[in-house]
Amino acid sequence: MPKPAESMRRDWDARARRDAFFYIASWKQDWKERSFLESGEEDYQRLIADTLARLDFDPAGKSALELGCGAGRMTASIARRFARVAALDISAEMLDRARRLHTEVRNVDWMRANGIDLAGVADGSMDFVFSYLVLQHLPKESLVRGYVREFFRVMSPSGLCLVQFNGSTDANMNWRGRATWRALDFLWSIGLSGASKILARALGLDAEMIGRNWHGVAVSSARMAAMVRECGGRVLELRGDDSPMAWCCARKGTESPASRTI
Repeated sequence: MPKPAESMRRDWDARARRDAFFYIASWKQDWKERSFLESGEEDYQRLIADTLARLDFDPAGKSALELGCGAGRMTASIARRFARVAALDISAEMLDRARRLHTEVRNVDWMRANGIDLAGVADGSMDFVFSYLVLQHLPKESLVRGYVREFFRVMSPSGLCLVQFNGSTDANMNWRGRATWRALDFLWSIGLSGASKILARALGLDAEMIGRNWHGVAVSSARMAAMVRECGGRVLELRGDDSPMAWCCARKGTESPASRTI
């Protein structure tokens, strides 16, 4: 496994062992199984169902791929609508938690991702590709570009992808906070993860949020649209343009005048 992918696997396994629900959905700290899964259904309705309805895409009988399924917060909601789901995550710990949460769900293949591509998923086999709160954590733009290429490889000719990414380069903390996290991330990047965690704890910070595989890389909406075109796709919608919660919805084929920014 390449070094960046190995770092992501190790760090996400550690986060899953500490508090899988929180590191998947960090806007709340006291998740219970019921509230965690209910939030996944709410996000399915808000993020997926509305888009599919707007584009007249019926999921019945179709296949779906979820990249970064974590402990399956949204996976069961996807599986209730689609005939078959491939749920991928780089963390074996997350996948173990997902399997225990969803023992009754029979149409999901829980798959260990390698952090760099969609190996194990056949060309043209997926009607819908979805990713939320995943690309924003990738430490290099080349990894984001590689996944976009893979999305189009596994999509069926009439398939659809809906992916979220961090499109903002605006600072989201003051200069002291940025300097502190840069220093911690630097220690992590040169292999001194133990020292970085000790320092983070001494500063009262969450040591599991150290590393570029948490803070990730920003990709502008224009750059994401260019990646889609480079992979032979056409953008249908761009939402949250140049914001931390930017979305791209695309199909295979050349660009059309119907493409729009929301």
